[in-house]
Amino acid sequence: MRPRVVVLPCFLLLLAVTLSPIGPPVRAEAPDRVQAAAGFRVDVIASGLDHPWEVQQLPTGQLLVTQRTRRTLTVINPANGRKRNLQFPSASVWASGETGLLGLEIDPRFTDNRRIYTCSGWQKSDGSHDIRVIAWRLDTGLTRAVLDEVLVSGIPSVTGRHGGCRLLIAHSGALVIGTGDAAVGTNPQDLNSLGGKVLRVSRFTGRPVPGNHWYGSTGNRRSVLSYGHRNVQALAQRADGSLWAVEHGTDRDDEINVIGNGRNYGWNPVPGYNETRPMTDFSLPGAQVAARWRSGYPTIAPSGADFVAGAAWGSYRNALAVAVLKGQRLMFVKFDSDGRLVWTRSPTELRRYGRLRDVTATAAHSLLVTTDNGSGQDVVLRIRPPA
Repeated sequence: MRPRVVVLPCFLLLLAVTLSPIGPPVRAEAPDRVQAAAGFRVDVIASGLDHPWEVQQLPTGQLLVTQRTRRTLTVINPANGRKRNLQFPSASVWASGETGLLGLEIDPRFTDNRRIYTCSGWQKSDGSHDIRVIAWRLDTGLTRAVLDEVLVSGIPSVTGRHGGCRLLIAHSGALVIGTGDAAVGTNPQDLNSLGGKVLRVSRFTGRPVPGNHWYGSTGNRRSVLSYGHRNVQALAQRADGSLWAVEHGTDRDDEINVIGNGRNYGWNPVPGYNETRPMTDFSLPGAQVAARWRSGYPTIAPSGADFVAGAAWGSYRNALAVAVLKGQRLMFVKFDSDGRLVWTRSPTELRRYGRLRDVTATAAHSLLVTTDNGSGQDVVLRIRPPA
């Protein structure tokens, strides 16, 4: 479970998740230094998983993991690595390509309401499919998940390519959703499509949050916080309130962006689905937002991310820890208070586990990291700073 700020009920705080203004980037590319061993302590706390997409820690200390293609919600005891699957309607989860059981969040009031949230492909009764964000309630014995409410449906998916889908409960209590464009060229710039967007809704009802740029409009655009995205892989909120997203590029320019209300991040792969288009197309009408970090060529496929907390991390404190799939590393990216890139580092001891999918910072200031190597060989790692 990500460290939580107390959720205040004040209506005006729903307007504030957008996020503290920060200055323009000075540069967006920096060499990813292969750092000599930094002395991090790395433990394998669970094994035998298959494509675990997200890991969160429950208030009880147990871990909850989504497995993308197995379509299971798995509870793990971190003390001994024992795991078991919750009773969960896996047959209703549509898994194809990059889509399956994906994003996961734990309600900050879980002890009282037992609610969790998932984002997944969903098989509809007519044989078609979409991507949905669903609220579930877990029983007190952690044996089953009961569907509580479908919060958002109709997020597009065609073949399963570019399904997103990351969830984050912001400091305000709103639910933020990062989606993929479903490899449909018109989706990212179409405000009536939920694809290629960052959405912001109530975690209780799924309705648009007052303060969204198009809240006073009609249709899907009322839920849109930002648009022009290709495939959002991570959402993380810094202590200053700024919201950050990690996004997959084409053959170049994976991105880390600061998300602003009503802003356009410039992905517009038309006509057709033209992946030679730039990730941020500054020729579009209006103002597009430049990335705070980009990979250049080739891409490395960054995925889940979270901010590092705790004085024991030294110079890594407040850096964004990013799991990297194709580049097979854990990358730390440091930005200054104005959001300008300072450095990137990839310690050698965190480059030996293959493809990494997710990073979650715990209340105890450790990092939980999942691998994504498949064939039932995946693990959950716990990473701690030097003793």
